[in-house]
Amino acid sequence: MEGRMANLGNSGSDSKVILLIEDNIDDERLTLRALRRNNIMNEVVVACDGQEAIDYLFGSGSYAGRDMNVMPAVVMLDLKLPRLSGLEVLKRIREDSRTKRLPVVVLTSSEDEQQIEQAYAQGANSFIQKPTDPGEFSEMVLQLAMYWLLLNRTTADRMPV
Repeated sequence: MEGRMANLGNSGSDSKVILLIEDNIDDERLTLRALRRNNIMNEVVVACDGQEAIDYLFGSGSYAGRDMNVMPAVVMLDLKLPRLSGLEVLKRIREDSRTKRLPVVVLTSSEDEQQIEQAYAQGANSFIQKPTDPGEFSEMVLQLAMYWLLLNRTTADRMPV
């Protein structure tokens, strides 16, 4: 299955891209709807499985030839994915110099303490349990986007001289 682009508005070169790695279409729709409702119009690239996420991040497969200068400002990563697990995706992100500093937020419905430990051991920046209530889910997405897109600073955010 090939990924989807969900351009919610601003696609200019200064717009921060969100990579959503999610195989559950309902959670994908809830996330995109929450972003739109809260006027977060960043481009969202949706990868439906772990291998597709790796292809996007490293410009391979169906993403061969994509502009590798454009990297996501934040990766929203589900753990339970087909083809490659979320933990394997996270491991590969952290092993490569091009992606090792990308902010990765693990979003999962799991309450497994061992998965939390594994995610942080693999280099997750944050671990969030997905709320089951749609209103709470929307609020969680808003808070996540506000922090990682607006408040968090990275070396890519350097001010022009």
